[in-house]
Amino acid sequence: MNPVLIGFLASLLAGLMTAAGAVPVLFGRGISNRASDVLLGFAAGVMLAASFFSLILPGIDAARDLYGGNLIPAGVAALSVALGVFVMAVLNELIPHEHFVQGRQGPAAPALARVWLFVLAITIHNLPEGLAVGVGFGGGDIAGGTTLAVGIGLQNAPEGLAVAVALLSIGYSRASAFAIAGLTGMVEPVAGLAGAYALSIAHFMLPWALTFAAGAMIYVISHEIIPETHRHGYEKEATIGLTVGLVVMMFLDVAFG
Repeated sequence: MNPVLIGFLASLLAGLMTAAGAVPVLFGRGISNRASDVLLGFAAGVMLAASFFSLILPGIDAARDLYGGNLIPAGVAALSVALGVFVMAVLNELIPHEHFVQGRQGPAAPALARVWLFVLAITIHNLPEGLAVGVGFGGGDIAGGTTLAVGIGLQNAPEGLAVAVALLSIGYSRASAFAIAGLTGMVEPVAGLAGAYALSIAHFMLPWALTFAAGAMIYVISHEIIPETHRHGYEKEATIGLTVGLVVMMFLDVAFG
């Protein structure tokens, strides 16, 4: 199959795991704050391991193949990671959105309903994940892309549940909470298609794209997920979840990537 098509389908499946994770809210099944923080910690650990083992290290290897040596590949990785963080920070400032912890951010948008501000916040969050999966396949590494898609899908499930439960807690119906949580995952196939297609026509961008996606995910981990896991006083449990997620993703990438 065409790597672009595979990248799109893989990022679509990973995005759909957000909705799959939110299914319990349809049956009135909530989760405790402790469990939510553990699950979000797991998601952060998966993303952290994926950033390094599935994106930065392969990006450095791809840069070595293109440029040789160590100095230029190191520079490419450092610059692209920093650029990924910078772009996500700019989007965070330019797009009106609302977090469950930090409240409203970005420019004022009185015409937007609060629910759409939440959707925009999670959309910003999911953008680099879909991009990472698309870039993974677009570079032609099917095994590595598959491992990355599995890892992103694994961490999308607890995220979807956490988002749906949070929406329930502020007054949304079960159906609305499920639908909104599922909708936030649909940016991933869009970003995945864009990343895979871009690499299919400009393969020399592979090391830049891989490490850029890593930087974008690192921003999300630090700015969004970890603060969320620390707001209820369960930092120890969240750290255990992060460690488990990191170890699981590291094992998957090394064993099957």
